[in-house]
Amino acid sequence: MKTINPTSKAISEVLAKTPKGKPVVMLNLLKFREQADYEEPRPGVSGRDAYQEYGRGAIRCIHAVGGELVWSGAPTGTLIGPEEEPQWDEVLLVRYPSLDAFLKMIDSPDYKAIVHHRTAAIEDSRLMPMLAS
Repeated sequence: MKTINPTSKAISEVLAKTPKGKPVVMLNLLKFREQADYEEPRPGVSGRDAYQEYGRGAIRCIHAVGGELVWSGAPTGTLIGPEEEPQWDEVLLVRYPSLDAFLKMIDSPDYKAIVHHRTAAIEDSRLMPMLAS
């Protein structure tokens, strides 16, 4: 099943399982659309282009809540995983001081003003909060 944005059910479940005040690293797996899917079509704008536009604003929002981009890159394939799983175009690790900081970010007016670029860009994605062990 293709997924783009978190559901309120998923957020509630993650909140229940994540200790308050602990740093969290978000694993982002991204598959871009060939053509960005904006409400008003923008010919010639690829999913990757739209995601880069989102990224320019998102990094400011991440920093505003004390977060940081830890790593980003393009995978070269999958060694272990379901055959039907997409071949991801980009992987990012983003550290936040807490899950609450992440939630504060996605609820901010600045983030809400740019998230449409992410939605237009993404064909499929996974977003997994992780705690250090």
